[in-house]
This record gives sequence, structure tokens and C-alpha cells, in this order.
Amino acid sequence: MRWLLQRGYQVVAKGMNHRRAAALARRVRRWDAYRSDSWLGEVSPPVDYGRPVRVLVKKQLKKGVYRHSYYLSTLALPSKRLLMARYDDRGGAEVEQFRNDKSGLGLEARRKHSFLGQKGYILLTDLAHNLLADFYFRALLGSPFEDYGPKRIVRDLLATPGRLVFENQRLARVELLSLKQFSKDLVECLQTYCADP
Repeated sequence: MRWLLQRGYQVVAKGMNHRRAAALARRVRRWDAYRSDSWLGEVSPPVDYGRPVRVLVKKQLKKGVYRHSYYLSTLALPSKRLLMARYDDRGGAEVEQFRNDKSGLGLEARRKHSFLGQKGYILLTDLAHNLLADFYFRALLGSPFEDYGPKRIVRDLLATPGRLVFENQRLARVELLSLKQFSKDLVECLQTYCADP
């Protein structure tokens, strides 16, 4: 987040650490009603971000238990309620992208024990996401697979057995197992993708 703030970006984000949310909730001095089952409080930032950052804590009653979450923002809005409304109005693209990447690329199933190992894995996952997006826009758009998401692309298309045949360092043909139901259409998509732009 510091990197974004140093470059002048505005931020509205939700923290993902439940222990930190609970610790921040213990520091709230005043809770204001937000909805019928939730309250908002504000605390000072736990670290110095180099710019003014507001930290809101939400306390919500779920199944008789209080759950806490926290939100960070650089926006100078007059009330906590307006700041939460701004967070709630954000686009859902990142949620959909993360959900698709989690299921399509198997993010939830893989964890590395070391910080650097996990960081490397996340960077490789970002690369895979970008390659899938490029493949979708250059090869699948306008094809029978246009409505496929990352999970179906990986599971149903890219898992098709086959090989690329190169001659003189150029793609000569794509050979796929013809028994797979998508083979014929997928060959056309792969040839489009591998052709010189």
C-alpha cells in the first residue's frame, strides 16, 4: 500500500487479517450504528503510511457472534458512513477476478511455507492470469469458447493432449487428440493465437 500512496494514488481497501481487525476493534472508543446488525468505529492507523489514512473498524453481529473487519482509505469524506458507502459502491471486478483466479488457477489449494516461496508463487499466478487473459482475447474471442472463464479454459481446453509441430522455428501445425470433443475448434483457436500478429 505504501508504494501506491507514494505515487499519489487514492485508496479504499478492506484489510484481510482477522486478528488485526479484532485488535483494532479493541482500540475503538466509540461505535456508531451503521446498519441494523453492524456498527462502525475509527482508530488511528497501526503504522505510518507517509500520508493521512483513515482506518475504520466494522463490528457485525452474525449468528450471535461479533465479527470484525477493517477498512483503509485516503479519501477525505465527512463521515464514516459515507466512507463505507464509497467502499460498498466500488467495482466488483477485483472480486470476480480473484474468485476466477482462485478456482481457475487453483490458488486456494496451494500454499508455500516460506514467505519468498509464497511471493514467488503469487507472481507466477499473476503471470498465468495475464497469459490466460491474452489467450482469451487473441484466440477465444469470437469462438465457441467465448463464454469460458479461467477455470473452464484451464480444465477443458488447455488440458487437451496434443503437440505443436515447428519447422524452421515456425509453427507448422497443431495436433490435438481428435477424440476430445473440443479438438477441432480448439485447433483453429491455437493456430490463430500462434500466428504472427
